[in-house]
Amino acid sequence: MKVRETTLPGCLLIQPQVFEDRRGFFYENWNAETFARAGLPMRFVQSNVSRSAQGVLRGLHCQWPDPQGKLVHVLEGEVWDVAVDVRLGSPTFACWTGAVLSARNRHHLWIPEGFAHGFLVLSEAALLGYLCTAPYSASSEFSIRWDDPSLSIEWFTASDAPLLSERDARAPALHELPSERLPVYDPNLSR
Repeated sequence: MKVRETTLPGCLLIQPQVFEDRRGFFYENWNAETFARAGLPMRFVQSNVSRSAQGVLRGLHCQWPDPQGKLVHVLEGEVWDVAVDVRLGSPTFACWTGAVLSARNRHHLWIPEGFAHGFLVLSEAALLGYLCTAPYSASSEFSIRWDDPSLSIEWFTASDAPLLSERDARAPALHELPSERLPVYDPNLSR
């Protein structure tokens, strides 16, 4: 397994070791010992699967309180996956990183607690799986506008109008959220 820091400290791109031959392939999607050596959490409490059509943009979503760290990978298709640091006081507050995740490259993106997450489906359809460090909490979840000009996220969309949920279409910009809704940066916490 190769682990690479992204432009946001703590947010990691993970490339599992793949064993492939004429019959197909095998790789470990998650291994507690291997991930612990890389500094990743060993405890996940929820596993999610999401299927979306081409042009669908989901996000940007975050939970606070009751934050979730997410280990995201694509089982079918291809997405542009984005993480945004929304921790008040963080040196990288309002900065983002992105990676193409696909069934072909088999990369994973580790999105730590305190980061917002979103993705845009680039292929005809995409099937995503993600492990979460905390359960979903509707009362803790909030959304940030996908095209917030202050974030300047480079979305790989041929259209100015990706397919959004009603909630995501109404999401506020980051600066419009009350500060008590946002996570607070703690320099003593690791990934």
